[in-house]
Amino acid sequence: MTAAPLWTPSAARVAATQTVALMQQAGARSGTPLASYRDLHAWSLAEPAAFWELVWDFCGVIGEKGSSEVRDAGRMPGAKFFPEARLNFAENLLRRNDAGPAMIFRGEDKAESTLTWAELGALVSRLQQALQAAGVGVGDRVAAMLPNLPETIALMLAVTSLGGIWSSCSPDFGERGVLDRFGQIEPTVFVAVDGYWYNGKRIDNAEKLTAITAQLPSVRTNVVVSYLGEAERLAPSLPHGVTWDAFIAPFKPTKLKFTRLPFDQPAFILYSSGTTGVPKCIVHGAGGTLLQHLKEHRLQCDVRAGDRMFYFTTCGWMMWNWLVSGLASKATLILFDGSPFAPAPNVLWDLAQEQKVTLFGTSAKYIDACKKADLAPVRTHDLAALRAITSTGSPLAAESFDYVYAAVKPDVHLASISGGTDIVSCFVLGDPTSPVWRGEIQAAGLGMAVDVWSEEGKPVRQEKGELVCTQPFPSMPVRFWNDPDGRKYRAAYFERFPGVWHHGDFAEWTEHGGIIIHGRSDATLNPGGVRIGTAEIYAQVEQIPEVLEAVAVGQDIAGDVRIILFVRLKDGVTLDDALRETIKRKIRAGASPRHVSAKNVATADIPRTKSGKITELAIRDIVHGRAVKNTEALANPEALALYRDLPELRT
Repeated sequence: MTAAPLWTPSAARVAATQTVALMQQAGARSGTPLASYRDLHAWSLAEPAAFWELVWDFCGVIGEKGSSEVRDAGRMPGAKFFPEARLNFAENLLRRNDAGPAMIFRGEDKAESTLTWAELGALVSRLQQALQAAGVGVGDRVAAMLPNLPETIALMLAVTSLGGIWSSCSPDFGERGVLDRFGQIEPTVFVAVDGYWYNGKRIDNAEKLTAITAQLPSVRTNVVVSYLGEAERLAPSLPHGVTWDAFIAPFKPTKLKFTRLPFDQPAFILYSSGTTGVPKCIVHGAGGTLLQHLKEHRLQCDVRAGDRMFYFTTCGWMMWNWLVSGLASKATLILFDGSPFAPAPNVLWDLAQEQKVTLFGTSAKYIDACKKADLAPVRTHDLAALRAITSTGSPLAAESFDYVYAAVKPDVHLASISGGTDIVSCFVLGDPTSPVWRGEIQAAGLGMAVDVWSEEGKPVRQEKGELVCTQPFPSMPVRFWNDPDGRKYRAAYFERFPGVWHHGDFAEWTEHGGIIIHGRSDATLNPGGVRIGTAEIYAQVEQIPEVLEAVAVGQDIAGDVRIILFVRLKDGVTLDDALRETIKRKIRAGASPRHVSAKNVATADIPRTKSGKITELAIRDIVHGRAVKNTEALANPEALALYRDLPELRT
């Protein structure tokens, strides 16, 4: 543990945060002055109805609020926030209608575009009319397989403006992966791109779209967006096919109309990773998503009107939904599509400098990759505008904290954040009023009753346990699709500890009141019956210069479990006895003797999900000779063959 924080916000910076402004209002409303984030967090749990009403008012939610009571507040699931409210998700994001930039897009193929707020409103109006003409109304699903384009966001806004339900994936999903998702929700309109660019390669989607559209019988209109210039040729060959331009051509911009609906009206369907079977379809409500994102942006990240928000994400990851909601804070969205290292390793830092990004969102793996590539934006780029960096996708190693403050920017709010698709938001994340400690997530989110429990369901401090949430919150899923009695929903989160959300993360409170995530609970290792988080091993091994990344799994053998560590090495490096010994020494010294892997094996690739997360469970299945149930969920399923029937693991 470091003796001092890596970063402490100045008193002036703290005083100017929206968190402090809300803290003062909360103190006035409650009659008890609140002196710190911890005080505010405690009040948000003690008075949830008052807290969420204050967030509604402070963030200026558009709609009819009604009663702020939380009905059935003791039920989880079952609690109802703002039971009388009426609102529209898109209306809250389209607050501006001027010549300022709403979205700025950069594509790997050098495509560039900017959409002003007025242009965005005009495009949403045309799409709104086109969707209505295609029969889309309240509750109808529109599915999209699109890159992170301004047009994608405009389409989502048009769908939700009508009370429709939006669901998306990225264009790199395979045929089966798309059908496993959208086939379950039966969309009436399907919108897809003709192709995309990645890592310098032009990838045509024509064959895949032909196969997908033939197997989505519920779709009445297939719309093809032109990115490669193939839409005119492709659209007529699809059932009910039409190009994007032809879809909106008959309609001129008119005054936008917004259908206001109940707080829990479904707005989005997201999907579990699907590596253990067909993905679960997670339905999120308009009000809960909006309120949670407003809280996280404005109070946890201090996003302000006119800020420039960037997140490296695709439309197949919940962070896309999180990014898009930045429009509700009147921020400009900076969008990127393609490889973060093409055509050069500094491409995203170039974008941050060019567009004066204020919030730079990325993954722990990207930060580690920058470190391994010896990038030093602090010396090569002007990042004066950058106030916050957020990292998610996997635990951010302590050494990556060091790297950011040494090589990116010393005066920046670095917030490791963690939550998930399940809640389309975060359980634990940043606090702009408090110090950043090495390797720690700063705090539980406001209004989130996060705790760490033992196997027996007892709270524990400064020891590892299960991440739970003991009180309801607005962005809990409304339901799962095709789960009429709620059985799958309850089994997913409430079976382990009845009435308490069990998130499936292996976590630990720190002495500073922060949190460390040690990996997924279902991927923890149990050698000799001792639970070990995989992130603890990665944090050590990935400091070794020769190692690009690593993945650890438990192998059942002789009635016990042994740790198998697979390492992907730099070009030209061999896993010889000397490097194996270096790995063992590093793990033993930095973690413990129990963390030391029994076997170290070199691998050319590591399987990961479409959102870039390493999938230990799929590797574990292959190592044990079991079939992986849904390889379509993987970005690189061919990598699984590297782990099958390895001679090194037979003894």
